Amino acid sequence: MSREAGKVGRDQILAIHFPSEDILLITASPVIKAVTNFKQVSRVLEEFDVEEQPNTMLENRFPNIKVIESGVKQLKSEEHCILTEDGNQHVYKKLCLCAGAKPKLICEGNPYVLGIRDTDSAQEFQKQLTKAKRIMIIGNGGIALELVYEIEGCEVIWVIKDKAIGNTFFDAGAAEFLTSKLIAEKPEGKIAHRRTRYTTEGRKKEARTKGDAANVGSALGPDWHEGLNLKGTKEFSHKIHIETMCEVKKIYLQEEFRISKKKSLTFPRDHNNQSVSTDKEIWPVYVELTNEKIYGCDFIVSATGVTPNIEPFLCGNNFDLGEDGGLKVNNHMHTSLPDIYAAGDICTASWEPSPVWQQMRLWTQARQMGWYAAKCMAAATLGDSIDMDFSFELFAHVTKFFNYKVVLLGKYNAQGLGSDHELMLRCTKGQEYVKVVMQNGRMMGAVLIGETDLEETFENLILNQMNLSAYGEDLLDPDIDIEDYFD
Repeated sequence: MSREAGKVGRDQILAIHFPSEDILLITASPVIKAVTNFKQVSRVLEEFDVEEQPNTMLENRFPNIKVIESGVKQLKSEEHCILTEDGNQHVYKKLCLCAGAKPKLICEGNPYVLGIRDTDSAQEFQKQLTKAKRIMIIGNGGIALELVYEIEGCEVIWVIKDKAIGNTFFDAGAAEFLTSKLIAEKPEGKIAHRRTRYTTEGRKKEARTKGDAANVGSALGPDWHEGLNLKGTKEFSHKIHIETMCEVKKIYLQEEFRISKKKSLTFPRDHNNQSVSTDKEIWPVYVELTNEKIYGCDFIVSATGVTPNIEPFLCGNNFDLGEDGGLKVNNHMHTSLPDIYAAGDICTASWEPSPVWQQMRLWTQARQMGWYAAKCMAAATLGDSIDMDFSFELFAHVTKFFNYKVVLLGKYNAQGLGSDHELMLRCTKGQEYVKVVMQNGRMMGAVLIGETDLEETFENLILNQMNLSAYGEDLLDPDIDIEDYFD
């Protein structure tokens, strides 16, 4: 049961290994996310496209795979069966839960608060944006980072609870490097994204209520915004104002705000000059922040993270849960219940991790976990032993923010290293930002922004834990070809 790309690779592995067994894929969506154009960039780093395909694709390619398009009503783990919302019951020998995560909305039931998690909600966002003069984005993760850069023709007020942007991915130095790109005028041409664009055009339309639609969408893929025209009503390129160190205190609808007699602020014209005046324009919704500022806008985007989508499977089942609300899995992706595995955003890795790996709810890990879970299920069925997959030796993620290539390796933000570490930096404004995290002379992590060509070399240095004390700052000297050092 799944909404993530890892499921497709998982099902294909099982179909090949067990051609005489029936393999069921239960999904509430008429489309699946398939990993295509997979490229192994280095030993651990990988790039791939995520494409929406009709769920019949799997049935056509593998005769022993059957796709059941229905939501899950109940899991009866003791009876080894699943009840689906279409009234059917499905018995299993082994089960893998890949139901992803759902957005944490700052306010449920408010028509002016929009969460972006799946392709349906992304399309709704595009529709609302075409009529908008100003929006507010709440959150500091990947979706918020992509949105604030991509939106044009609309004033954007970006509210983050941290001191700097993108703190999930970056330290203050990297954030400053990117912020200068964000507040500058965007050039006409943008670097083409490598991944394939995809939209929901041509997919099967279902007559379902708005409430149902919020629960069944398939998760967004990398570069999800590439298929959308993110343009508001104005003619300018983009206008961003960032409110840091604050959160939403209260949301007012138009009439509520009028009765409150409070005043809202105009959009700050100068990024450096924070002085603003009272806004005379009337807006559909108003947001009061914890820093006492109030802004009106056309709608609010809630991009404050996700929570594992475990609710459909909890009733009557005593799963061990992680602190983050995910299903705990061991080093073979097995949950605490017999014959039930989990992979992707729904699970919490509870094994003793490698010193340079951590779980993050990203597409790369969803694919790796789904692939590895399938191998574990196959090995358990055959009575074979299996080693931990190499992808869990080192955290490695490649993405794109603000039109820069971004590579994150190992403990890239010194996660869990305490104060016993050193940072080495190299920065060329507008071109590249390189940071390495060192501990006891060994490289533990790195952030690479721009076309640095250092990812494979640094990956190897982190994995082999060579003592680099003798090289000092030569490691980041742009006049030295570091790859020649470690050939």
